[in-house]
Amino acid sequence: MRRTHNTLTEHARCLYGNEYRPTPACGQEHREHYFVEELTFADADAILSMLRELCPNPVDGRLPVWIRNLVHRLVLLQRPDEPALLREAARNLWLHGPDWDDMAA
Repeated sequence: MRRTHNTLTEHARCLYGNEYRPTPACGQEHREHYFVEELTFADADAILSMLRELCPNPVDGRLPVWIRNLVHRLVLLQRPDEPALLREAARNLWLHGPDWDDMAA
């Protein structure tokens, strides 16, 4: 059985680093698929907390673009009636590549 981190934010910080503070020393195994598995089943509050702490501004942070897109998709699936979150997701798509401009619009 593999050990997990205490929070989704802690797991992301260990895997991807943190632009604003040092990455903590951690002896756990860091594989991206473990993080994606945890992210997939996390609630919207945990996901948003991670995003806000590691990427407080849409243009910074070390989370890969595909993880940011997945984060927004998972949050919107859990909270489809929150226009502010939809706008935030659209801003993320606009900022991180023309591939998603049609979806962002």
